[in-house]
Amino acid sequence: MDKRRDAVAMTPSPTLGTPALETPMIDIDPEAAHHYCWDDLPKEPLKGTITRRLITSERMMLAQIFLQKGDDVPRHSHENEQLTYVLTGALQFWLGAHDERELIVRAGEVLVIPSHLPHRARALEDTLDVDVFCPPRQDWLDGTDAYLRS
Repeated sequence: MDKRRDAVAMTPSPTLGTPALETPMIDIDPEAAHHYCWDDLPKEPLKGTITRRLITSERMMLAQIFLQKGDDVPRHSHENEQLTYVLTGALQFWLGAHDERELIVRAGEVLVIPSHLPHRARALEDTLDVDVFCPPRQDWLDGTDAYLRS
């Protein structure tokens, strides 16, 4: 079965004619919402010419990752689920402890990486990708992500 259809099938959606479930309204201060402009956030330098910007909330993290052609992200894994959305460029991924699966993710494509799946990547061209993590990457917040800093 097509993996893209599997991902869509996992997303709950109301059936026609069935009323949507309502979420109770909670009185939360509107000032709790935060607005960001990517260009106002500093780029954090990492391994090689990789840089990133982070926005984080209590339960999610959003990151812009800038890679130049040839930059590589060493094999690693993490408890966090990850969505990688390539906006420009292309990334080659190797998935699994022994690179059992290889694929290329190009502009306009998304890769869903489950928790704990070992993976590594290489930029095939200058690339901007947006990564979403749930929960937020604590190692990125506290600077203990040595695999990206060496």
